[in-house]
Formats: sequence, structure tokens, C-alpha cells
Amino acid sequence: MARPDAAQHPHGGERVLVDGVPLETAVGALIAIHGRGAGAEDIIALGKEIASPNVAILAPQAAGNTWYPYRFLEPTERNEPYLSSALQVVADLVARLGDHGIPPERVALLGFSQGACLALEAAARNPRRYAGVIGFSGGLIGPPGTSFDYAGSLESTPVFIGSSDVDPHIPKERVEESAVALDRLGAAIDVRLYPGMGHTVNREELEAARSLLEDAFGTREPG
Repeated sequence: MARPDAAQHPHGGERVLVDGVPLETAVGALIAIHGRGAGAEDIIALGKEIASPNVAILAPQAAGNTWYPYRFLEPTERNEPYLSSALQVVADLVARLGDHGIPPERVALLGFSQGACLALEAAARNPRRYAGVIGFSGGLIGPPGTSFDYAGSLESTPVFIGSSDVDPHIPKERVEESAVALDRLGAAIDVRLYPGMGHTVNREELEAARSLLEDAFGTREPG
């Protein structure tokens, strides 16, 4: 298969790391999206820590370990074509899972930092019922003043967003705006701001994410 046009789809030819159970026996799937400067191996390790034992885990790799070059609060055109390419990677994985008999309602999206922004944005731009959306230290993408008027419905998809109230990369105001926008789309929102925490993931967030995925997929072993 020919590699996509790198100028328009810079992430299109990158690898996807796969772990967990085989797609043929999985009851669902977790798409795990890494942060800036990290890689698929990093986020798949986090995914394995919280995922149910009966799901497949897919972690796409960003070109140059970065999904888009500037902050998520910059005008979106500054981050093109990388942002659109990154969102296309997520959409393509959802479609690929559908081809393997795993529909969106059995697909969960997970991300940290830049990956969390992508997971939330992908769900908001393509609203439907998902198994869940988990954003560790992230928010919807766009400059201050963005209205986030998305059309459609997330159909009560459970969405968890956890972040510090003083994160230098993720303003708490954007986390709160994102929660309002996703609630307006019909998501079941659980947003938690942690006083004084750094740009990291704490134990309570991991437990909340694990509980979300257990509710979505159960804990039954495949087969």
C-alpha cells in the first residue's frame, strides 16, 4: 500500500502498536494516544495498567513524537496539517476496528496531555456512542474564545477528564469549558481538578479510568 502524502497527512504512514487480546476475540478496544515527546510504547503501558483483560489496545505513533507543533490553545490553522492528520489517524482506527466487528460503542479513547486533547476533540468532532473517553490533563482544542458548538450527540458516552488546577499546559478554565461542551453533546461527564498537582496522572485518576473501562467492558477474560 502506498504511503499517504506526507505533506497533507504527516502521521498517515506511522506505525500502530497493538497489545492486549487479539481483535478477533476482544469484547472491545482501547485507542491510546500518547502525549507530546512521548511514544506509543509509553501510552500503551498506561493503557495496560487500566484496561480490562478482554480488550485490544491500539496505540498510534505520531510522526516525530508530536501530534501537532504548537499549543492546543493556538489558532487551529497554526497546527495544520498535523492536527487534521492526527484526527484522521483516530478516525481511521475507529473504522478499522469496525471492520473487525468492534463498533464505536465498544471503542474507548484514552489520551494524556496532547493525546488527551486529541481524544476529546476526536469524540467531539465525531459524536456518537463510544464505550468511553478518558482525558488525562487535556481539553478541547482551539484558541481562547472558541465556542465549541459541535453538532450531534455522544449518547451518554462516559467521559472522564482529570487535570491539575494549576497545570502550566492545560488551563483549568479550558478543562471546565470542555466539560460543559461535552455535556451539551450528551456525554456523561466526570471532571476532576486536583489542587496543586503537576502535569501528571495520579492514582485517583487511574482508578476512575479503570472503573469506567470495567463498566464498559466488564472484567471477563476473552474466550
